[in-house]
Amino acid sequence: MNVGVLTSLYPSAARPVEGVFAERRWQALSERGHRVRVVHPRPFALRWIGPKAWRAVAAAPRRETRMGIQVLRPRYLHWPGHAAANAKAFAAAGVRALQGAGDVDLVFADYAWPAAQAARAVRAWGRPMVIHGRGSDVLQVAREPELRPALADALAHAGNWCAVSADLVAHMDQLGGVPGRGVLIPNGVDSQLFAPGERSAARAQLGLDPRATLILVVGHLIERKDPLLALAAARQWHARHAPPGIEHEIVFVGSGVLEPALRAQAQQSSLAPGERSLRVRLLGELAPAQLAPWYRAASVLLLTSSREGRPNVVLEALASGLPVLATPAGGTAELLESLPQCLAASRDPIELAQALAALLGTPPSAAELRERALRMSWQASTDKLESYLQGVCAAHGN
Repeated sequence: MNVGVLTSLYPSAARPVEGVFAERRWQALSERGHRVRVVHPRPFALRWIGPKAWRAVAAAPRRETRMGIQVLRPRYLHWPGHAAANAKAFAAAGVRALQGAGDVDLVFADYAWPAAQAARAVRAWGRPMVIHGRGSDVLQVAREPELRPALADALAHAGNWCAVSADLVAHMDQLGGVPGRGVLIPNGVDSQLFAPGERSAARAQLGLDPRATLILVVGHLIERKDPLLALAAARQWHARHAPPGIEHEIVFVGSGVLEPALRAQAQQSSLAPGERSLRVRLLGELAPAQLAPWYRAASVLLLTSSREGRPNVVLEALASGLPVLATPAGGTAELLESLPQCLAASRDPIELAQALAALLGTPPSAAELRERALRMSWQASTDKLESYLQGVCAAHGN
């Protein structure tokens, strides 16, 4: 197959950590002999103005080869506050680049919005299209009155969609108006990189106290991930349940717009004068190889999202044998449904703290957690993706 991937989320030399899970998927398909080309449109951004994120957008090379896959980054005019118009401009630039990139048997909109807006143009071009949902690209867009009809129209014109969780598939079926049409194609996990190891060795490597409880939070520092709730819950656990005489720690891995607020909260003690506070550390973004020892060193992964697709961090933690406490948002509940002690019943910080204490007191075995993750390998994910795309091409006569 010749697969053209249209996406707004993909790593670059300027932002190598962004969307690494997407790159892993297409690398796996490419290694099976299929030709994959990625088109990753970027908004116009001047290098000398704007926040750090915009400078990184501007610095992304227009043409790049990563893991043997050609990545094209056409530019389009982006107007802040005009989401619908920006999506159309993104899609137009993306389709032009795909049409100029050589033979394409199928277009895959990886990360549904705004790539789904290309559906009408791809249909007019005579190519089949698959729209793929990962999380907020469906759930958040469907909540926006201006964007929901556009996403529904795109699904109807594409006629093919898939997603990383059953919850997302159901949402896309409802939007597309065809119950049962969507296909579940979950992400996999690198079980060699993310694997159990001696906690003491990992802590020695990272310079951490071997006695302390280490609460790990991995994800973007944005509203729907709610890192401020994670900090509040960890502080309640520390105040009410933590073993005394030890400096326990919460570590955040990720970046985002809530970083200043999180830093400000971290500097404020929620304890009485004279009590030892919970240590808070913000590491920023880490590449997968840098993140792996933190999973081995941690006592628990805490995920307090209000919306989720099927979070890769949960898969990585499970593969590492690390207990997870998560709010049951979207596909998270699907991953942890047979581990009820890992699903929080409430978003209240005090109740989250109680759940943390219970899980830390009697955690599932590392072997049990890893066994769940091993069912979700990249090989199994790629098998399903390959079979599905071949079926779409065959149905279209390609």
